[in-house]
Amino acid sequence: MKKFGYLLLGGVAVIVLLSNLAPMVALAISLLIMYFAYKGFIKTTSTFNKVVLAIIGVIALFASASNLPAILGFVALYVLYVIYKNWKKPAKTKLVEDDDPFTNFEKEWNDLKGNY
Repeated sequence: MKKFGYLLLGGVAVIVLLSNLAPMVALAISLLIMYFAYKGFIKTTSTFNKVVLAIIGVIALFASASNLPAILGFVALYVLYVIYKNWKKPAKTKLVEDDDPFTNFEKEWNDLKGNY
């Protein structure tokens, strides 16, 4: 049943990821343009270049803000990663000896006596 839940959640995550793929690429490109505009703004000494790079940076900032729903695509990508990592994990089971009160008593008694 756990695998079915993972499969269902993975299917939904794939659909969300594919529907947000184009905004994710546009967000990455606009953030890259904004980064290079900022780096150029810091390095230049010319006032004209600073104004041009500031305008480019503001336009890239607005483009990034318009692609903010692409974060859902990154969340879906992370969900797919977590599902992939947990797919082969065995289910946690209790050990039979932990249920036995006498075994636990013997362990505690040996710890109190100093017999390890």
